[in-house]
Amino acid sequence: MHGRTMTSVDGPGSDPAIGSPLQVPIFRAVLFATVLSNFGALIQSVGAAWLMVSMVPSPQMVALVQASTTLPFTVLALIAGAFADSFDRRKVMLCAQLAMWSLSIALSALTWAGWMSPWLLLCFTFLLGCGTAMHGPAWQSAVGDMVPRPHLPSAIAYNSAGFNLARSIGPAIGGALVAAAGAAAAFLVNALSYVALILVLWRWEPPVKTSSLPRERLDVAISAGVSYVWMSPHLRTIMARAGLFGLTASAVSALMPLIARDLMGGGAATYGVLLGAFGVGAVVGAIGNTKLRRRFSAELIARLGGMLLGAGAILTAVSPHIGITAVSLLFAGVGWMLTLSTFNISVQLASPRWVAARAVSIYQMIAFGMMAVGAWLIGLIAEHNGVATALLIAGTAQLLTVLSGLVLPLPAVQDLNLDPLRLWTEPATAVPIESRSGPVVITIEYRIASDKVLAFLTVMGERRRIRRRDGAHGWTLLRDLHDPELWIERYHFATWADYLRHNQRRTQADAENIAMLQQLQKNGEPLRVHRMLERQTGTLPAARRSDPPIVADPNVDPTRSS
Repeated sequence: MHGRTMTSVDGPGSDPAIGSPLQVPIFRAVLFATVLSNFGALIQSVGAAWLMVSMVPSPQMVALVQASTTLPFTVLALIAGAFADSFDRRKVMLCAQLAMWSLSIALSALTWAGWMSPWLLLCFTFLLGCGTAMHGPAWQSAVGDMVPRPHLPSAIAYNSAGFNLARSIGPAIGGALVAAAGAAAAFLVNALSYVALILVLWRWEPPVKTSSLPRERLDVAISAGVSYVWMSPHLRTIMARAGLFGLTASAVSALMPLIARDLMGGGAATYGVLLGAFGVGAVVGAIGNTKLRRRFSAELIARLGGMLLGAGAILTAVSPHIGITAVSLLFAGVGWMLTLSTFNISVQLASPRWVAARAVSIYQMIAFGMMAVGAWLIGLIAEHNGVATALLIAGTAQLLTVLSGLVLPLPAVQDLNLDPLRLWTEPATAVPIESRSGPVVITIEYRIASDKVLAFLTVMGERRRIRRRDGAHGWTLLRDLHDPELWIERYHFATWADYLRHNQRRTQADAENIAMLQQLQKNGEPLRVHRMLERQTGTLPAARRSDPPIVADPNVDPTRSS
C-alpha cells in the first residue's frame, strides 16, 4: 500500500555514503511538499496584509498582521517543542497541517461572504501562526532524524532555500492573485497548498521508537528543555544573539505593504514584486550559507548577514525608485537568511536528539518573539514619524547589533559529538523499585590525593553543569572532615524514571569529563555509587503497631552523638 520512499528504510542510517540530503527519499518528499505549502502560506500573507491595508490604513494595524503571525512562536514555542520531543513527530506535523487547512478554508469563506473585519483577520492570522508554531519544531527536529548529522547543515539550508524560493515567487503570484480575484482567492489557494504535505505525512511510516520508560509529563518535559538550554553555554549564547537580531530584523517585512504603498506609490502588484525581491535575496542567502560555512566561521557569517540587512533597510528608506528599492530589499533578504539560517544550524548542531525540538522551539520563541515586539515598535514609529524614518532607525539599530558579536561570539559547534554515549545500563536493586518511585538520592564517593584537589574541583565544576543540564537537582559536593581524601558528589531526582533518563542523556561529548574524573581517582580505585530511596518516618503500616515500643537506654548519653 505504501511506497518505499515513505518508509524509514531509506533513512539516514541505511547508507553512510549519502552524498546529499536530497538522496534521502522521505526528506526529499517532505521538503518538496513543504515548499508547495510555503507558496500557499506566502500567498495568504500577501492577501492578509493587503486586505488589512484596504480595510484600515493604519500602519500599526498593518504591522500587527506580521506580529500576529510571529507571536504564536512565543506563546506556543515551549509546548510545541515538548510535544515534538515527547510524541510522534509525524503525528504532530499532520495535526498542525490539518488544523491550518481547516482555518484557511474558513478564512476564505468568511472573506468571500464579506464578513471579515480587521480584528477577525488578526485572529485568523494568529491561529494560522499557532499551527505553524506547532509544526515548526517537529519538522525541524525531524530533519535531524531523516538525514545523517554531517548533512544536517545542508538539509537545513535546503529547507531555508525551499522556503525562500517560495518567498521569491509566491508574493508576486499573491499580489497578482489579490489584484485579480481578491484576498479570498489567496486564502483558498493557501488551503489547497496544504493537501500535498498532508498526503506525504499520512503515507510516511517512520520507525517506532520504543522506550521502557514512561513518557514525561508535559510540564516536566518543558522544564527539562529549558534547563538544558540554560545550562548549555553554547545554546545560551546563540539564544542571546538571536534575540538581539530579531528585535530589529522584522522592520522590512512588517512595513513591506507600506513601502509599496507610501514610498513607491504602488498597489498589490508592487507589493508582490518587492516581496519577491526580498525572497530572491533570501534564496541566495540560504544557498550561499552552505558555501560560506566551508570557509568562514558562523560568527563571521552572522555579522555579514546583519550588515547586509541593516544596509538594505537604510537604502530602502532613501530609495527614490522601485528598481533601487528592489535591489536594496534583495540585499536585505540575503542578510536576513544568512543570519537566521546560521542561528538555526548552530542550535541544532548544539542539541542532542532527545531535546532538539525543545531547543529549536526556545530559539524560535526568542527570535520570533523579539520580531513580534520589533514589528509592533516599528509600526508605532512609522505611524508617528513616517515609514522612511522607521526604516532608518531599524537599519541603524541592526548595524549596531552586529557589534554584539565582539562580546558574544557564536560558538563553533560543528564538531560537537552529541550522539548518546550508551555506556550506562540500569543497575539491579535489592529493594523493589518502580519507575514512579522516589525521591531518589545519589551519592558518589571519590578518593582524591591532596595534590590533585584543584584539578578535581575544576573538573567537578563541569560535572555540576552536566548533571544539572541533564535533569539532576540539588547538586552538592562534600568533603569528609575526618578523611580529607574522601569527596562525595550528591544529587537527587523526583523519581527513579528521572534518574534513568538522566543517565541515558549522556553524550559522546561528556566522555572526556568522565575519563578525567577516573584519572584523578587515587590509585585507580573504582567509584562507589550509592542509590538511595528517600523515605519519611512515622509511616509504618498499621499491622506493625503491635510491635513493642522503643524505650531509650538510660546508659546512653544523648549528648555524645555521632
